[in-house]
Amino acid sequence: MDKTVKSADDAVCDIPSGATLALGGFGLCGIPENCIQAITEREISDLTCISNNAGVDGFGIGLMLEKKQVKKMISSYVGENKLFESLVLSGELEIELVPQGTLAERLRAGGAGIPAFFTASGVGTPIAEGKELREFDGRSYLMERGLQADFAIVKAWKGDVFGNLIFRKTARNFNPLCATAAKVTIVEVEELVPAGTFDPDEVHLSGIYVDRIFQGTNYEKRIERLMVRSAQ
Repeated sequence: MDKTVKSADDAVCDIPSGATLALGGFGLCGIPENCIQAITEREISDLTCISNNAGVDGFGIGLMLEKKQVKKMISSYVGENKLFESLVLSGELEIELVPQGTLAERLRAGGAGIPAFFTASGVGTPIAEGKELREFDGRSYLMERGLQADFAIVKAWKGDVFGNLIFRKTARNFNPLCATAAKVTIVEVEELVPAGTFDPDEVHLSGIYVDRIFQGTNYEKRIERLMVRSAQ
């Protein structure tokens, strides 16, 4: 089944206000740049965004924050966005901070139909407030709920018209997890190829999880925090 759509605008056209979005990417690596831009051009708001990061000022999810489209972020790493900080401190944006490994497992559990699991991460910290604690083999664990979204917005390196995907390096960390944890999965790729191009062993995520796919353009691939050696 061919799952291609013409553009990012077509791919995100039915995302409504109040929707929950799972957005792939690890820092700024592998974020769905085209879809985020298309979302900012629509008159929607009150979005809940599940993402490893919150973008940076003027890029990524930072663009959605500028338009006040996001009411809540569920994230693990938000330290590079000054606008994000000001919105949280002013009470305009709700934040649920999640340890990075826990966030990955919550998405994986949601995609696998697992409603909850127990983890030692966060025990004895504010993360544990209001959550069930249980002891296993003499150690305390807290219960975390699986995460599911209305839409997953994913970036892959290569994909075929059936939605089979290959990710590149660290972009593989959260994109596949987001893709499995949503009712509708939208994918943008750097290279869209005909069905049958990939050896099955090359595929990182099966097209069964994908609803829409298109070839993106003009990727910036920014570096979140550039570190270079000083001149000797």
